[in-house]
Parts: sequence; C-alpha cells; structure tokens
Amino acid sequence: MPRIIYDSDSNEQPKSTTRRRRPLHDLLGGEKVADILLWRNKYLSAGVLAGATVIWFLFEVAEYHFLTLLCHISITTMLVVFIWSNVAALMDRYPPRIPKVILSEDAFRKFALSFHAKLTRGISVLHDIASGKDLKLFLLAIASLWVVSIVGSCCSSLSLLYLGLLCIHTLPALYERYEDEVNHLAVRGSHDLHTFYRKLDSTVLNRIPRGPIKKMR
Repeated sequence: MPRIIYDSDSNEQPKSTTRRRRPLHDLLGGEKVADILLWRNKYLSAGVLAGATVIWFLFEVAEYHFLTLLCHISITTMLVVFIWSNVAALMDRYPPRIPKVILSEDAFRKFALSFHAKLTRGISVLHDIASGKDLKLFLLAIASLWVVSIVGSCCSSLSLLYLGLLCIHTLPALYERYEDEVNHLAVRGSHDLHTFYRKLDSTVLNRIPRGPIKKMR
C-alpha cells in the first residue's frame, strides 16, 4: 500500500509516495499455493473451492459423521481398486500401482521439508509477537484473537474455518484485480481516521483535566 503523508492542515488531501513493491504473487510465496490463491490455474482453484464446499456441506448441513464418511470413502476406494485390478488382468494391462504413486519417498521428503520450514517460520513469528518486541502488533494480535473467539462462539468451528478459507481463496485474487481501487479507498480511510482522531484529541482529550505531575527525586 502507498505510504501516506499528512500535513498540519486537517483539510488537506492525503498524499502518497510511490514506491516499488513486490508483486502479490511473490508475497504469497510464488509457488503453486500462490497460483491457487490468485486463480492462475482456474481449474485447480475451482477444484479446491468446490472440495472445501462439499466437505462443509456434508459435515455442517447434511450432518455427516467423520467416521461414517471415512468408512464410505474406504469402501468406495477398495471397490474401485478391486474392479480396476481384475479388469486390468483380463485386458492384459498393468494393475494400478497406487502405493508407489501416493507414498513416493521423494514426494514425501519434499512435503516433510516444506512443512517443517513453514512450521518453524510460523512458530518464530508467533514467538516474536508474543515476546512483545512490537507492542502495537502484540495488542493487535490479542484484539484479533478476542474477536475471533467471539465469532467462534456464534458459529461452529467448521463454518468458521470454511469462511476463513473462502476469504483466503477469493480476497487475494480480488485485490490483485482491483488493486488501485482498494489502495485508494485504504488511503482515504486512513486519512479520515487520522482526521477524526485529531479532532477528537483537540475537542475532547485535551480538555480532560489532568493532575500535576510530581517530579521524581
């Protein structure tokens, strides 16, 4: 977002200094996750959103139980593998090699290393916030968690997770498409908040009587 510069006159319009910044795709990692969130691969992004919607519908709306769904998926998978294996033998084809595809050592190692790196980075960020190095960020995190706890008491955890996934899956793409308009509104909103605070400070806060400050000996 452009940096805002305010003058002493409250009626002055906000000014922004233009500076180069990294593209949103690079800020999101620049890999497949960024492609999915920014809808660079529309079929994959739509598939992820459709899968999350189906899961939310089954558990939240249809009240499907997890153990029942797991058993039904296992039964369906076993039937598909059974039919595929027998049909492949009759047609002189190779049977499916699912374990070698799913449990590939190289793919599993890459996934483990990537998960370990992201987990370590996340824990490091949480530790920096909790240690209070940035007091503003610490208070913002506390307030955000408090708001999330209130929202979580009003709806189920699954609906909250689905709503969060829906926002993560759509807002970055919308921001990339309407970046100039969003930045303009953000600059205007920040300027209005700054003006409101200065008026509140001059009309209310400065008029609050304060006792004399005793000098420390």
